[in-house]
Amino acid sequence: MASKDAPLCQIFSFQDCKTTPDSIYELPAQCVSPTPAPVVIDNGSFQTRVGWAAPGAEECDSPRLLFRSVAARSRGAARSETQIGNDIPNLEPLRWLLKSQFDRNVVVNFEIQELIFDYVFTHLGIASEGCVEHPIVLTEAPCNPLHCRQMMSELLFECYRVPFVSYGVDGLYSFYHNNIQRNLQPLHTGIVLSSGYHCSHILPVINGRLDALNCKRVNVAGSQAASYLQRLLQLKYPGHLAAITLSRMEELLHEHSYTAVDYHEELEKWRCPGFYEREVHRIQLPFSGKLPGGCVSVEERQERRAQQLRRLQEINTRRREEKLQQDQERLDRLLGVQELLEDGLLDQFHKSLVELNMDSAEELQSYINKLQVAVEQSRQKLLQNDGAEGKTEVSELEQPMDEGDGVALMDSDFPEDTLSEKSANVVQPAFNMAEYHQLFVGTERLRCPEILFQPSLIGEDQMGLMETLQYVLARYTPEQQEALVSHVFLTGGNMQYPGMKERVERELLAMRPFQSQFKVTMATQPALDAWYGARDWALEHPAAGGAEGWISRQDYEEKGGEYLSEHCASNAFVPMKIVKPVPARPAEPSVALQTPAGAAAAIAPASSIVSTDVTVVAS
Repeated sequence: MASKDAPLCQIFSFQDCKTTPDSIYELPAQCVSPTPAPVVIDNGSFQTRVGWAAPGAEECDSPRLLFRSVAARSRGAARSETQIGNDIPNLEPLRWLLKSQFDRNVVVNFEIQELIFDYVFTHLGIASEGCVEHPIVLTEAPCNPLHCRQMMSELLFECYRVPFVSYGVDGLYSFYHNNIQRNLQPLHTGIVLSSGYHCSHILPVINGRLDALNCKRVNVAGSQAASYLQRLLQLKYPGHLAAITLSRMEELLHEHSYTAVDYHEELEKWRCPGFYEREVHRIQLPFSGKLPGGCVSVEERQERRAQQLRRLQEINTRRREEKLQQDQERLDRLLGVQELLEDGLLDQFHKSLVELNMDSAEELQSYINKLQVAVEQSRQKLLQNDGAEGKTEVSELEQPMDEGDGVALMDSDFPEDTLSEKSANVVQPAFNMAEYHQLFVGTERLRCPEILFQPSLIGEDQMGLMETLQYVLARYTPEQQEALVSHVFLTGGNMQYPGMKERVERELLAMRPFQSQFKVTMATQPALDAWYGARDWALEHPAAGGAEGWISRQDYEEKGGEYLSEHCASNAFVPMKIVKPVPARPAEPSVALQTPAGAAAAIAPASSIVSTDVTVVAS
């Protein structure tokens, strides 16, 4: 949460960071000899982190590749034209083209997964044409479906022909890494609260192994919080819909949001105007610095007025010419009617007078005289306009015109006040363009992270994270509950909000018995500790030494793709007994066989159903 000593007005701006394409690294010598080093891949639904598990190499101390787990390819484009991760500098223009290998937190699109593996191996400097000689350490979802693991093993063993594969849970790898850093004894017991991009999980660990039967998932995490923040700000600022993008909302969540220790009490604080002014974050949107029309200088105002006058002159001249042409045509017609009278064609003359709505020849002559005068005046004015200066023309336009002219000088597009002289000393109210392009992010800073504890805020009909934790703890004995809450571990990118640890401690204090003990620990690097934990595990359990947790090619061929070798950070096998019905064969008539002793033996059909125990592995 922001400090109370912060300045009164806090104005921030979006970073709008654009990614740069990853370099193609050379394969380090330490990763080849004496044995190929394992490749550690934290296959996250938001970001993929890849690096080496090689001792004594500086380039192996941190992930070599970090990129978004997305791919963009237009319909009909070739496979080589697919953009992966950091090859996409800005996600927003291609948002409708983005595809991920995940459905929530489970890999289901293995075509995209293969493209990401190609990207990983290419940028690490591994030639994947024949086979990948390095063991692979890969993270997977808690209680990953067997079919998904089978497809992943098939992709790695059949397509890339890797020698060994090890699967583990990202939250448990982070738990493992932080326990090593704190020098805790192995066979740890605790409960892991992991919240990522699509899902949050509660993972109880007893004696160093995951209790898969009591794991629970909450379908609320970072992506739902970002979407919720986007909806809130778009409703609040309908004039800036295009500027409120999902990428910017993720930046707001990471940089400006916090978790309230007491949600309702914190909302009451925001009712105070002083607290609001002190804590609200003003996010400055990019805008053009050009001043609006009401704030232009005197010179620009005079130039605009001159342009308007020139346009009015052109309009006036064009209308005079059109009226002159119409009057000339009417005059020619009337003169033609008068010629009929002079030629003695009285019938045609009277018929023409009726058409002109006139009664006598005198009225016709009077109208001809008026038209001749009007035509002559119009010609004179046109000649005067051609040689007149701008000032003379303005004074002429301001003079009233006669009835014959009938030309309106003022166009409807130019009101009269635009031509009136304005004093340069008049101070007009200025429009603050910068403030108009600011987003005031107030209670949204705490409302979006709150959905992790109250999913009902976004319409999700499920329990929050702490309610689910209480449900999981209720499935254990009081002694086991004490052991679990003595080490509550928070990890995952969505756990990085300020105040998250204090909120979990307050919720635990409310749900646990009076004077009971518990301890909440936050991961050192909640977003990266899963990769570091997988690297630590790979260094301590080398694949060549036959350590547990590795699946060899022989294991894959003998036991199938869904096979899982358990270790301290992996999923667990859950055996289930299923009665497998055998289809009943049609009843056959008994057949009498002649025995050597002459007795008849009747052969009865076998039983129609055989009850067998089939062990199915689920994780």
